[in-house]
Amino acid sequence: MSTPVDAEQAWRDLQRIRVPQERVYDEVERSASGSPRTTYATAAAMWVFLVCMGLEPPTWGVWLALAGYLVVLGSMARAHNRRSRVRLHHSRCDRRMLTAFVAGAVMTGGTVVLSGRLVEPLEPMTGALVQATVSAAVFVLFAGPVSRWSTGSLRGRGGLRTHEGAGR
Repeated sequence: MSTPVDAEQAWRDLQRIRVPQERVYDEVERSASGSPRTTYATAAAMWVFLVCMGLEPPTWGVWLALAGYLVVLGSMARAHNRRSRVRLHHSRCDRRMLTAFVAGAVMTGGTVVLSGRLVEPLEPMTGALVQATVSAAVFVLFAGPVSRWSTGSLRGRGGLRTHEGAGR
């Protein structure tokens, strides 16, 4: 026994479901390609930390600087998370985002190590400034485009999942 289906009502129901999903994708894409303040603030914190490390502090100074750096990064992440208007039910992190994160870590870490080796012959203050500036610049140049790339096709990936399950 089949029940009659009103095509107009079915279309309105579909739009009621689809529009909020599109808004979620819009918000995720906007936050990924939006204001670069978080990237610049993270780069500034990294720059200060690397300058402090380049001055070769005692062991307790290294641990103190590391703790301060982690507190600053944690507070920035917390503030950014609270500012975000979108609360997704579950994360859509996939291989593309994991690849971007790992590539960013390798790129930034490699730059820190390589620039540290190259500035060893310089005085500690000059070497620390050069190393911190080069590393922060690489981070800023890498972070923006990669975050847009990694979240750029969320809408397409969500659409593929919808179409795959539509025939069931």
